[in-house]
Amino acid sequence: MGNGPMKRLSAILMCLAFLPVFAAPAQALDIKAREYILMDFQTGAVLDAKEADKHMPPSSMSKLMTAYMVFSALKAGKLSLEEQLTVSRNAWQTGGAATDGSTMFLDPGSMVKVEDLLRGMIVQSGNDACIVFAEGLAGSEAEFAKQMNEKAKELGMTNSHFANSTGLPEDDHYMSSRDLAILAKHIISDFPEYYPIFSESSFVWNKITQGNRNPLLYRVGSGADGLKTGHTSAAGYGLTASAVRNDRRLILVANGMDSIKDRDEETTKLLDWGFREFTNRQLFKAGETVTTAEVWLGAEPDVSLVIPKDVAITVPRGSGSTLDVRVIYQGPIPAPIKKDTEIAKVVITAKDLEPIEIPLRAATDVDRLGFVGRLKAAAQYIFAGPPAAPAGAKTVPVPKPAG
Repeated sequence: MGNGPMKRLSAILMCLAFLPVFAAPAQALDIKAREYILMDFQTGAVLDAKEADKHMPPSSMSKLMTAYMVFSALKAGKLSLEEQLTVSRNAWQTGGAATDGSTMFLDPGSMVKVEDLLRGMIVQSGNDACIVFAEGLAGSEAEFAKQMNEKAKELGMTNSHFANSTGLPEDDHYMSSRDLAILAKHIISDFPEYYPIFSESSFVWNKITQGNRNPLLYRVGSGADGLKTGHTSAAGYGLTASAVRNDRRLILVANGMDSIKDRDEETTKLLDWGFREFTNRQLFKAGETVTTAEVWLGAEPDVSLVIPKDVAITVPRGSGSTLDVRVIYQGPIPAPIKKDTEIAKVVITAKDLEPIEIPLRAATDVDRLGFVGRLKAAAQYIFAGPPAAPAGAKTVPVPKPAG
């Protein structure tokens, strides 16, 4: 499982608050990549990883951050698809036909629609298109890089720093495979209206047809629909990809491979493994009542316990039969109780899965008994003895969720 303890299953709640969970499923892979990560889109579970937080040259995969910035500007109304941006001489010299890098073949001094520039950047991996966007949105590529770094921090990308909009090699330009996976997840979630561009197989500009370099798009049955390749001599061959099979989406990032062939075959191998060896279990919906808890001296004898967020977990196939869900609280819970107060927790365990603990909240207010009611309760305690269930820790089994 490559790097031993580095290859572990971690699961999170759908609210994106990380809850580390680890597993060591049999027959894990170690693909021919210097760094990689495989993540479940719905749960955020990391199915496999190697050097996932290492700083690496991301090459053209860092164009995903440029794309995120452009999508954000479009969504905020600061840019429109029909708007035209000017191709500066700098964009042409640094990223255009005058270079040996990937280019859209933009003409210096020309005006190009944002919609065309997007396809030039995403499908053709045009460095010139990236620089046009950077200059158009921030005035200069240096200022745009500063904005990229600010946005990366907002997205929780803690091992990334951008020096340019293209991914061309610079010492202080780096990302981690985990950060790329986080970014890919945000692109898919935040901009569903623009994400389909990543699946387009080709784009024609300046009478030149260029194909999408993502090899998984051309594999029958792969389910791939994005995102971006990368390559430089320092970075090796890389790919950030996403695929959907049977309504389940995975995100993959792999870098540092030796050839185009390895990039194609090794990433396919890892995706196939992830879909084959793991499955998702939807446990609870937000606001669902999990169970009830006893109340002491309350106007009601018990209070419903609800879960605040949707909860799904990723588990190795075959471990579902070992799933156990229990609610734990200190009870009876003294009244008064305010709605939404955290008063219990649900604990989820399964084979190859460390326990997951999720807080539960009171579904309603429960008032304290009035003076007469408290007198009756005290009298009952004196003459009939304490409640059948003494005060202390309570553990309530919950029926196994279906699915």
